[in-house]
Amino acid sequence: MADDTTTRTTDGAADRSLLRMVLVLGAFVAVGPLTIDMYLPALPTIAAELQTTEAAVQLTLTGTLVGLALGQLLIGPLSDAVGRRVPLLAGTALHIVSSLLIVLAPDIVTLGVLRVLQGVGTAAGAVVALAVVRDLFTGRAAATMLSRLFLVMGAAPVLAPTIGGELLRFTSWRGVFVALAVYGVALLVLGSMALQETLPPERRRSSRPLATLRTYRGLLSDRSYVGLVLVAGLSMAALFSYVAGSSFVYQGEFGLDEQQFGLLFGAGAFWLIAATQLNPVALWWFSPAQLLLAGVVAGTVAGGVLLLLALTGAGGLVGVVVPLWAVLFAAGLALPNAPALALTRHGEAAGSAAAVLGAVQFGVGALVSPLVGLLGNDAAAMGAVIVTALTIALVVLLVVVRPWRLDTGAGDAQEAALAAAH
Repeated sequence: MADDTTTRTTDGAADRSLLRMVLVLGAFVAVGPLTIDMYLPALPTIAAELQTTEAAVQLTLTGTLVGLALGQLLIGPLSDAVGRRVPLLAGTALHIVSSLLIVLAPDIVTLGVLRVLQGVGTAAGAVVALAVVRDLFTGRAAATMLSRLFLVMGAAPVLAPTIGGELLRFTSWRGVFVALAVYGVALLVLGSMALQETLPPERRRSSRPLATLRTYRGLLSDRSYVGLVLVAGLSMAALFSYVAGSSFVYQGEFGLDEQQFGLLFGAGAFWLIAATQLNPVALWWFSPAQLLLAGVVAGTVAGGVLLLLALTGAGGLVGVVVPLWAVLFAAGLALPNAPALALTRHGEAAGSAAAVLGAVQFGVGALVSPLVGLLGNDAAAMGAVIVTALTIALVVLLVVVRPWRLDTGAGDAQEAALAAAH
């Protein structure tokens, strides 16, 4: 076990290697938020061009989340069996092909089906990145690493709607998917050249269906793991309700244009990033379990304030934006710590454990996204979904997980970091 002196070692080569890994993994993780968010400013335009309803267009977002959920359940066990690189690169190739096919989509049904396929390809980056982190890190080190990934990943939701809005100045919504295909090609080249295999052959598992089912059964029999996965999923649901409803709230309810929406959406994501980067600093004084509890409690309170202000109309746009930013800040504390605690429990099946985690996160997001539209696509609907999701998350955390009983693996931070550098 590394002592405190070791944990503060700052070997230059190790730091550069660690930074390179964060950037490469972050680039792959970012393809998810980019795929989800870049076309958000165009949702009203897509509804008009394809002669369909706003709710139907929102279902294309749901389709992407369904693809992300199902794709992770398939890719996670595959990555435990054959290693991390091959599934990652194959999924990226699928993302490229589906993005190009979307450019030609003639109607909303075709668009929805292709978005599911695009989500499956996107799932590779999400699940393999988490599995790589678990291959190399545990406990506080995993939470710290995930926070660094969220810094890179956080730039995606900040920039994606803004990039999408700017692209719409020069092209149609179809051009957004051309840009996603180009990004996918860049990832394919980057992954082929820069990402090393982190799962040696002796640690790989059987890819047979029965063996996969036994692995999943073992994961689902762990009460704390299941509870942490649910908390992570419900926290992500609060985030996705904001993603699904924000374009209609900001543009429809408050009259912002596509570019203004992109800027305001990016400003909100700043608070998510700020919290994820506060998290590694806070981990010197608090455990991941304590920070997770703080994030869920704060998010629940902020969601309640948002709902109250939205129902009364108090504060107008400011009355919606400020509590939303507080929700995003709270999510930035919860989102790195819940996965870190969950994955630490099952390093022997990191790909499958990450797959269940990701499938629940995006699966719950897929279920939640249409609710905002069905409830009215306004700030009150968004607030109601957020506060409900986070209230349930808080109950699960306290009753099922019982965070005061979790072992956070405090002593291995730099030992894992040094292992990752070699």
